[in-house]
Amino acid sequence: MCYPSGRKPYPSDLTNAQWELLAPFIPEVSPTATVPTVARREIVNGILYVLRTGCSWRQMPHDLPACKTVYHYFRLWQRTGVWDEAMASLRKQARRTLDREEEPSAAIIDSQSIKTSAVRGIERGFDGGKKNLGTQTSYSG
Repeated sequence: MCYPSGRKPYPSDLTNAQWELLAPFIPEVSPTATVPTVARREIVNGILYVLRTGCSWRQMPHDLPACKTVYHYFRLWQRTGVWDEAMASLRKQARRTLDREEEPSAAIIDSQSIKTSAVRGIERGFDGGKKNLGTQTSYSG
């Protein structure tokens, strides 16, 4: 692995082959940028470090780019659909290498994923006095 920053690599860092696959999806630096920029690969390595270790953004090691910079690009690329586009393309590529159709033809949804009501059409509410959730019946007596 070649690391231009000269730092010790982390297990979460991209290999050169992985970076070559992901690099086309990462937006280039704006030609009108006036401030020195951080290498895109190092930003992605910072994002992967946080995702892999589960640490907070502020607990990132100091030899990676600044946590606010990494978080900013993570959110920006999330909002602009960079990650969705990359995942869709990489999924298609992986399926092609397995001699499968690019698009899956079936999906599995388990019963825990979909919330349903046992009885449809009955209005449900919350009774603050009884502290129960469900259909409310009045008691007169």
